[in-house]
Amino acid sequence: MFVDVAVPVKMTGTFTYRLPDGMGAALGARVVVPFGKKLMTGFIVAVHEDLPPDLSEVSIKPIARLVDEEPLVTEEILDLTRWVAEYYFAPWGDVIQAAVPSGMRLASEVSVSITEAGRQALAAMTPTRLKLSARAQALEMLGQVESLPLTRWEKKFGKTRAKAILRELERKGYVRTRYDIGGPQVKPKLQELVALSDGPRSETRRSPQAARVLDILAAAEHPIPLSELAARAGVTPALIRRLAARQQVTILRRAIRRDPFVRTGETPPLQWFELTAEQAAALAEIEKKLDEGTYATFLLHGVTGSGKTEVYIRAMHAALRRGKTALMLVPEIALTPMLSQRLRSHFGEAVAILHSSLSEGERYDEWMRIARGEARIVLGTRSAVFAPLRQLGLVVVDEEHDTSYKQDDSPRYHGRDTAIVRAHRQNAVVILGSATPSMESFHNVHLGKYVYLPLGERIGGRRLADVEVVDMRQVFARHGQQRVLSEELLTALQQTYERGEQAILLVNRRGFSSLVLCRRCGLTIRCTRCDVTLTYHRSMERLICHYCNQQRAVPTSCPSCGGQYIYFVGVGTEQVEERVKRLFPQMRVARLDRDTARRRGAHEQIIREFASGAIDTLIGTQMVAKGHDFPNVTLVGVISVDAGLGLPDFRAAERTFQLVTQVAGRAGRGDIPGRVIIQTYYPEHYALQFARAQDYEGFYQREIQFRQALHYPPVTTLIQVIVHHRRAERAQAIAGELVAQLRRADALGQIRTLGPAPAPLGRLRGEYRVQILLKTRQRMAAHRALEQALDALRASRTDTHAIAIDVDPVDVM
Repeated sequence: MFVDVAVPVKMTGTFTYRLPDGMGAALGARVVVPFGKKLMTGFIVAVHEDLPPDLSEVSIKPIARLVDEEPLVTEEILDLTRWVAEYYFAPWGDVIQAAVPSGMRLASEVSVSITEAGRQALAAMTPTRLKLSARAQALEMLGQVESLPLTRWEKKFGKTRAKAILRELERKGYVRTRYDIGGPQVKPKLQELVALSDGPRSETRRSPQAARVLDILAAAEHPIPLSELAARAGVTPALIRRLAARQQVTILRRAIRRDPFVRTGETPPLQWFELTAEQAAALAEIEKKLDEGTYATFLLHGVTGSGKTEVYIRAMHAALRRGKTALMLVPEIALTPMLSQRLRSHFGEAVAILHSSLSEGERYDEWMRIARGEARIVLGTRSAVFAPLRQLGLVVVDEEHDTSYKQDDSPRYHGRDTAIVRAHRQNAVVILGSATPSMESFHNVHLGKYVYLPLGERIGGRRLADVEVVDMRQVFARHGQQRVLSEELLTALQQTYERGEQAILLVNRRGFSSLVLCRRCGLTIRCTRCDVTLTYHRSMERLICHYCNQQRAVPTSCPSCGGQYIYFVGVGTEQVEERVKRLFPQMRVARLDRDTARRRGAHEQIIREFASGAIDTLIGTQMVAKGHDFPNVTLVGVISVDAGLGLPDFRAAERTFQLVTQVAGRAGRGDIPGRVIIQTYYPEHYALQFARAQDYEGFYQREIQFRQALHYPPVTTLIQVIVHHRRAERAQAIAGELVAQLRRADALGQIRTLGPAPAPLGRLRGEYRVQILLKTRQRMAAHRALEQALDALRASRTDTHAIAIDVDPVDVM
């Protein structure tokens, strides 16, 4: 018997191995296989008796070890990952690895041993060299043991230096390495429980502390956690362990769940809201398809505050009543705390959450609960689309327009589109919800692919917030200089605070200033690895690249001319936070961006404090713009929105319209009317004008005209190819060859190929980037041509690892 194994390497296709006699194999099971001189973990994706004609049985290596008796990945998820791999031009092994929690990956182990040549070299070394040379010290460590884990060298010399030492000693033949695969990175969490021993217990020399422990256990009906028992008895855990050594008590160990809901706070009481006529009509359409057990995709287009979440919850109840499970995707981790509390109040322990802010152990435990069928509702971000739910009946994609659903590195899949494909294959119902649907989804409504469900009114008849646009050109003219905060916004902030209400300020840039400039010679301080300027972060007093995280100290003089006129240009969240705190010293101000939310659980804490009223004004990036429901927020300020409009990206207007409309929807969700102030230097732009009126239909009709004229999605399919290389001329050469092969493969002229040309971000993380754009109305023709072109490049031994393919890109930077 032979098996095909998908290995997580940057290579297409699968690899065939022989199944040793007596070893069983199931699709989706993990196996350890030899790959080059290493051992790697892969996934069985096919079992067969015959070999392809181009392979001989002699050349086939056997599987080294079977990891799973029961498959880790279900056949349904295996089928979905294969579609993702084929559609998005990603290695299948990479996709499967992305589908399972990182804690389920097996630990790779490298051990090093000394050769005879190494022993001779070590014997010839002088004491001085042994003292000064790291390579000599590494050999000396090996001379005392049979073999040594590479981690011991890494601990002594650091990871990078240890690997360099290993390469050098291997080259000289002084050491040999052995690669192995150890156990799982995450193991079940064990809790120690204490019970009275079954056997006879000695009554002599019992201390008062021991007596308290035994009396508590005698009165208990069940074993007690060791830490709890120690606290109740007022003793140390060591005393309880001594009692166990004397066989007076027994210590048991059981696996317990690492519960991520602990950080979300107490579950609120269950609330049922009376549905509006629009909500009831939408729910009736969804339940009709659930009853039929057939696939359908609904676009739930509801203005902010119209009650989309209540429709989601009612639909989940309907799915569960029919014996089905439900999956809900959200774009941002920051949205999960409040949603998870609300879902928990409805569905209790049947809810599981999956997102990157969980610890490896928490994610592992939640994933296993889903796989065992204990959790029937899953709430999560993009990768939760691969959750091992069985009998899937409903998929909800909230804020479906959000670009966070697209993975920005391999595998570059779109969570929303993958969810739709999964639902289609399982005859499930999809609800795409948004106040500002993506152009693609609304276009699919016009094409008849999706069913349109409108929610045009806010709950309780509340009106949308009043939107005011402040022309910052006039503010500049009044003061003769740029102002971060206009008088209109400052006055509104003051009035909001005095009334005991809350405000949100949106600044779509992190840090303090986005540019450091010498006003004497004009130098801008740039990243040495990327074609971007460094951002000044005052909280750390560092200049940081937001692409590669390169950091450097803030200069006191110009590195080029020595001038003292260092000027900080641009506005970020830190600067706005500092100004608001200085102008309103009594106001309680907090900031929510990637910097403040980096610590695990920090974003949940900030959101909880704001929801409780402990924060008056919340300043943040787009993390504050969507999904949140804060009834006491009556003012929203939008600062520096123009930066997004100036990007060389065909989606710039769409993203700006969505961002402004979404953040405007945070105001006036309670009984008090809301107010929105948008500061801009370009008030005439149609995206801002339609956002001001909260007129989605008008924006769509205007924007679709540009897309049709310029042949951009959703009227065409777009594929972006980026060729990246450390040498600019090599990147250009590979890109030129790829375009030539693409044009040969496109015999019918169905594809419009743009490029090769330097990418808007021409250098990133030390590599030069060349961009190619493929536009077509024939999606399959573009896929076939690209596959043929890549095959031709591989046949000519061109380095295709330098080619990154992004199907349906959300940005073309």
